[in-house]
Amino acid sequence: MESVRIAVVSDTHGDIKQAVHALNRLLPLDFILHLGDYVGDGVELEKKIGVQVIGVKGNCDFTSKLPEDRLIEVADKKIFMTHGHHYDVKWNQQRLFYKGLEMNADIILFGHSHVPVHFEADGVLVINPGSTSHPRGNSEKSCALLEVGKNIKAELLILA
Repeated sequence: MESVRIAVVSDTHGDIKQAVHALNRLLPLDFILHLGDYVGDGVELEKKIGVQVIGVKGNCDFTSKLPEDRLIEVADKKIFMTHGHHYDVKWNQQRLFYKGLEMNADIILFGHSHVPVHFEADGVLVINPGSTSHPRGNSEKSCALLEVGKNIKAELLILA
């Protein structure tokens, strides 16, 4: 089974310049996941990069019709996507983690805090790509790259 290359961004807040630059350097990509807060930026990313964007809405996406939570299957792996504001992720990821377990997720992706997170617990990978435009908590502008196949490879990428 070939690996599927997925870029993950969140919290672009209308400023996609850094995201476009970073995502173009990651090509080829099979698709891009946008975890909300200006998820409409995904339409512009799709136009500029030529790669499908799949998104969920965040707490700033008032008019979006996208779901707040989404479970997708890629290469026989389940990816749970959410912005995270309904799970209090700025304080801890416990509620989010248990929701991911309930969904039988192999990967849990979230945003909202603008702070990158990458850990594995009980065989589940948990990632927040941070923000490509407005980092917080002494972090730098960042995104994530997933390679999903028989195995899962994930890395957080600091944007130059």
